[in-house]
Amino acid sequence: MLYRELGSTGEKVSILGFGCMRLPTRGQYDKIDENKASELFDYALEKGVNYLDTAYPYHGISNSEGGNSEIFLGKYLYERDLHSQVHLATKLPTWLLKESEDMDRYLDEQLKRLRTDQIDFYLLHSVKEKNWFYLEDLGILEFLDRAVSDGRIKYTGFSTHDETVFFKELMESYQWDVCQLQYNYLDEQIQVGREGLEYAAEKGIGTVIMEPLKGGVLANHVPREVEKIWEGFSRTPAEWAFRYLWNLPEVNVVLSGMNTMAQLLENLKIAEEGFPDSLSDIEKEAMDRVKQTYKEKIRVECSSCGYCMPCPSGINIPHCLSYLNQAAMLKDITNVQSQYYFMLKDTEHASNCLECGLCEEMCSQKIPIRERLKEVKKTFGD
Repeated sequence: MLYRELGSTGEKVSILGFGCMRLPTRGQYDKIDENKASELFDYALEKGVNYLDTAYPYHGISNSEGGNSEIFLGKYLYERDLHSQVHLATKLPTWLLKESEDMDRYLDEQLKRLRTDQIDFYLLHSVKEKNWFYLEDLGILEFLDRAVSDGRIKYTGFSTHDETVFFKELMESYQWDVCQLQYNYLDEQIQVGREGLEYAAEKGIGTVIMEPLKGGVLANHVPREVEKIWEGFSRTPAEWAFRYLWNLPEVNVVLSGMNTMAQLLENLKIAEEGFPDSLSDIEKEAMDRVKQTYKEKIRVECSSCGYCMPCPSGINIPHCLSYLNQAAMLKDITNVQSQYYFMLKDTEHASNCLECGLCEEMCSQKIPIRERLKEVKKTFGD
């Protein structure tokens, strides 16, 4: 296993992290198959994986209730006396916070569930611009200071699916240790993107990458045009995706939600060659062609300039068009559809369009926005 320092923390973490959101189950998401999951962890830790990522709702019935991922993980690590051998990360469910006392209550509950006195990396889960100022008013930063001071957590961080501008503002609000962000070879200009990744690295903040396979579609739903580019290379689609990320020096650890031994074995094998700056010029050129092939499938040439905003009906037009483009690039839109509903408020959906046409009058690209919003509505069943 290869290791990299996680930002300025100095902690050496395995470049492959084990994401505990998609553990093997016994038919239902909230029922973890503990025997199979234990076998995966036994083998992963034996081969050097030392970064484990979970969260309060993982393997739960809903996001409003605690799931079984933390409970299982705590039991597994406690019974094998492995807490000191791994870097354990979990997250505070920010959307459930109603009053200041809730922050301490959830953290103390998570410490009990994980059977430990200290959580190595404690992240604010899914921070967005639309909830950040509320969290600040609740005293979230003072809470983090207090939890570090009394030893309940070692390092602080956050996960986000928001955009680069807000990401940078969030970075300046506190002395963060790590950030967790979605990134893969198709998301360089989406959400935090390449600019945000490099910004975090420059500030010495550890980078934890989620969705390296974009919900699995980069491994299982590859267009024939992309397959043709990769012919002649002895690499799987998953290997291309992981090697692309590990080639970047700014990337510290990449999470993978492995739930079969075959997935674990493949990812461990790929990680053996996950050195920074290790892709050849020929391989980089192939990846550039792959990215261009995907981009040629987009439906609308929107530059996200924002001239069309604000919409009188409250629609987030640039984001709606971005999700339409992502869906057009992929064979399977399930992951994109989930983000469309998760990231946007109901008032920001395309279904709210009254076809007033003001957006088209202002659009610098002369895009038929009203027609494209109809496509968004049809694509996502809005």
